[in-house]
Amino acid sequence: MSYVSCALRAAAPRRLTAPWRSPRPFSSAAGPTAKKSVPYQKTLKEEGSGSGEPSRPPPPSAEVVVVGGGSLGCQTTYHLAKLGVTNVVLLERDRLTSGTTWHTAGLLWQLRPSDVEVELLAHTRDVVSRELPAETGLHTGWVENGGLFIASNKQRLDEYKRLMSLGKVYGVESYVLSPSQTKDLYPLMNIDDLYGTLYVPKDGTMDPAGTCSTLARAATARGATIIENCPVTGIQVRADDFGVKRVYAVETAHGTIQTPCVVNCAGVWARALGQLAGVHVPLVGMHHAYVVTERIEGIQNMPNVRDHDASVYLRLQGDALSVGGYESNPIFWEEVSEKFAFGLFDLDWDVFMQHIEGAINRVPVLERTGIKSTVCGPESFTADHKPLMGEAPEVRGFFLGCGFNSAGMMLGGGCGRELAHWIIHGRPEKDMYGYDIRRFHHSLTDNNRWIRERSHESYAKNYSVVFPHDEPLAGRNVRKDPLHEELLRQGCVFQERHGWERPGWFSPGGAAPVLDYDYYGAYGQERHRDYTYNRLLGDEYTFDFPPHHDIIKNECLTCRNALALFDMSYFGKFYLVGPEATKAANWLFTADVSKAPGSTVYTCMLNKWGGVESDLTVSRISPGDPASPLAPTFEGDGYYLAIGGAVAQHNWSHITAVLQDMKLQCKLLDCSEELGMMSIQGPLSRVVLQEVLDTDLSNEAFPFSTHKLARAAGCTVRAMRLSFVGEMGWELHVPKADCVKVYEAVMQAGARHGITNAGYRAIDSLSIEKGYRHWHADLRPDDTPLEAGLAFTCKLKSGVPFLGREAVEAQKAKGIFRRLVCFTTEEKVPMFGLEAVWRDGEVVGHIRRADFGFAIDKTIAYGYIRNPAGGPVSLDFVKSGSYQLERMGVTYPARAHTKSPFDPDNKRVKGFY
Repeated sequence: MSYVSCALRAAAPRRLTAPWRSPRPFSSAAGPTAKKSVPYQKTLKEEGSGSGEPSRPPPPSAEVVVVGGGSLGCQTTYHLAKLGVTNVVLLERDRLTSGTTWHTAGLLWQLRPSDVEVELLAHTRDVVSRELPAETGLHTGWVENGGLFIASNKQRLDEYKRLMSLGKVYGVESYVLSPSQTKDLYPLMNIDDLYGTLYVPKDGTMDPAGTCSTLARAATARGATIIENCPVTGIQVRADDFGVKRVYAVETAHGTIQTPCVVNCAGVWARALGQLAGVHVPLVGMHHAYVVTERIEGIQNMPNVRDHDASVYLRLQGDALSVGGYESNPIFWEEVSEKFAFGLFDLDWDVFMQHIEGAINRVPVLERTGIKSTVCGPESFTADHKPLMGEAPEVRGFFLGCGFNSAGMMLGGGCGRELAHWIIHGRPEKDMYGYDIRRFHHSLTDNNRWIRERSHESYAKNYSVVFPHDEPLAGRNVRKDPLHEELLRQGCVFQERHGWERPGWFSPGGAAPVLDYDYYGAYGQERHRDYTYNRLLGDEYTFDFPPHHDIIKNECLTCRNALALFDMSYFGKFYLVGPEATKAANWLFTADVSKAPGSTVYTCMLNKWGGVESDLTVSRISPGDPASPLAPTFEGDGYYLAIGGAVAQHNWSHITAVLQDMKLQCKLLDCSEELGMMSIQGPLSRVVLQEVLDTDLSNEAFPFSTHKLARAAGCTVRAMRLSFVGEMGWELHVPKADCVKVYEAVMQAGARHGITNAGYRAIDSLSIEKGYRHWHADLRPDDTPLEAGLAFTCKLKSGVPFLGREAVEAQKAKGIFRRLVCFTTEEKVPMFGLEAVWRDGEVVGHIRRADFGFAIDKTIAYGYIRNPAGGPVSLDFVKSGSYQLERMGVTYPARAHTKSPFDPDNKRVKGFY
């Protein structure tokens, strides 16, 4: 018999400090010899696998073909059938669950630091605990034993309190417990080093075989076809008359199925399946392990435990425990085998040892407990530890449902339903951008170094506290703008977005370069010493105001009182040109953009349900002669689109799909890499820029929301009078070769006026202070312009149709039942989002985005609220309530605003100070 303590000694032959030191002599065993076996009473392996013949012949055609019979494949098939798609076929190369699902730990935790994920988890829980048993009469294996999150320090408990506050919005029961209360709940736990815990009574565990077999039965009862022992050998892709690549058929070892839609739910094998269709699937395979103990007296009915600081979980397994976690040196599965089914790897105890230490510390009886079996199987992991979902940008009709980072069981129900809705209706019901493959720029999805580094870091940091201003150290310096080196010398602390290095804030301590990734010292890599950038990040690991708060304050107030220069070169910069460009623009954009050249319009793009897919600026342009990055040549009409760089791929894909579906004669051109962009904002911006530009910048000659070509430092630039911070200012769009020259000219002219560099941390503060929206924060695809206070962007008074117009008009007639509201608190307390909103003693919503406004000297928070009585949320309803914001379990009185608390009359952007 193997013992946990033996495993610890064998893996790390050194003297251990209390409380791991054993009071009795260890045995002289050289190391554990536990068998490889999953802890479930039943797996589908026993029902036979690899027979060589399919369980039934493939049909000649199908509406949808799902590839992969694990959790996601079964959930997606079930939800497609439930939504009425009966001609759906699921293909599994072996038996259901045989890849990665069969060995999963099957944990379900209801609380995550994301409102969407809380909703997804709630649906999974509902499917396995209620829907499937009611529908089939079968038990899925759901066990509701509760969950316990361990905090060994204040920051960790603060994180849990944030989750508790969000849980109140969604009715998730949770309690913060003291160490003594934790001991009462879990008598076998060591509480000597506890700061507190978060207890969620209705968390639980799922059984992979029971869940997937029940899903399969329910799906087939609704008309779905499930075929096992039927490997996919090819995917036929054909180009239509407009050159658009589309899925045509799926080839198997036993016949070809013609279909317009394939769903890649192949787990670790998803990358290889994508290659068959020419689709990049950015994930890696890794060994992921847990061990199963012998019987432990007194462990029955205990909750599952997650000790994040020890990077270990303890899953109740009847009268035993499964022990696993996330290590800093995971083993990559370098060559993924096509034949691997119901397989397990030998456990590497040197890698797994750190989990043993943490487990024994938390539950000391484990030191004297035998190890019954080891479970080390393959799992797929992604660059940000989030799944890959949605339609692939390369091929229409090829959908992803993979890369679930060992969370495929607990996210499967929610994601399966969203993926089914996506396939049927063209988009999910919820805001799934955080999982959408289009969140990654196309240059990253086949960049193996970036995928490997980022996937490693995300794995190693999976149990780390999620701090508001953290940044990755892996996969950096992939995309640099023309001002990068200049700003680095001036102390710029960069953030990473979409592969770009963009300015975060400016440190007075000098340069803080991002160094090559050191894998946190794993794999024989030497860790960086005196790593300034990493130290600056670590200084901000807090839920209080960060230590650089006053530096960002100075950037903001200098912009408000003098002027600041923001390098925004990472923006997406597209041209929409061609004979039918205006027809496309009228349909794509909510605002009227078909104005004379020289106009610039802030607008939204919607989906057909009226949800906001983007906000951007659109400028009508004239063709260039000769062509240049500032003005391409074209026939017909032309529009220049400037889009937040972090969502450029999403915008490109959305526009491209609309153009393809409408078969319009126009082109979308990407010049994001060819142009830099700097924004000069503040009361003195006109004075300074008038010295640099060769054009009249007066209100009469250059009004707000206009643009023109001009000369600056001998270079041609496109100057736009716009603002994203609520001040008078201009954006300069500059060919990359000229960016440094123009930047130096502006900084030289501004020096005697007190100009400063400023970054996106300042933009975040300044923009929320002015009430400007951030897409994917307070503006998402599940929000409408009416709900978000952006009705002014919609050309509803015209007769011009636009995508989503019917949904917006229907909502306007019916009434608005949720509304974005601005709140301020008198108490200077940091908020970051996810805080619960209370109105007259009832929870009515949560905060999406929050920051500190330095000009008004208040915390500002934006969140959507509902009427608990179910009625419309009118402005009178907003004004009549008494509000509190709950932060980490503590409520703070708040004031609701129906207009921006800063410059509500918009005088400053128009130059009136």
